[in-house]
Amino acid sequence: MTQRAEFATVRDRLAVDDLVTAYAVAMDDGDWTGYRGLFTTDGRADYRSAGGIEGDAGKVAVWLAGSLTQFAVRQHLIVNRQVRFGVLDQDTGDTARVRADYLNPMRFTGPDGLAAPDLVCGGRYDFGLLRTAEGWRLSEVVVHEKWRRGPGAP
Repeated sequence: MTQRAEFATVRDRLAVDDLVTAYAVAMDDGDWTGYRGLFTTDGRADYRSAGGIEGDAGKVAVWLAGSLTQFAVRQHLIVNRQVRFGVLDQDTGDTARVRADYLNPMRFTGPDGLAAPDLVCGGRYDFGLLRTAEGWRLSEVVVHEKWRRGPGAP
């Protein structure tokens, strides 16, 4: 691999990492316009394993905006990121896959807006990414919830 190809790989890896971080921040801040902007025009998300829905990013953003209002605080910690790029002519290509574990503590909103008990869940994300004219974007997000602890947890 040449230095130019190595630099391109490092640059792309940092951009992909920034995109996954932007996803977590948008979720935690409730920035649903920002969330939608992280996806390709035909991007999809699947939250069914966590009791949610599957669909295009716009539909899912509307669902998230409604369902996550019950939490006064959210914090997505996305760790152990494994990045794999699609390879085209010994370059990094225009696609990537990221598998990453997550820990997601959330605090319910209690009566009168006061904080109530916590719900904590964890699992794995599978992200599909595509390089676009605007940079790397999510083409797919699939959540694989593995566990849950707190009120209403099985």
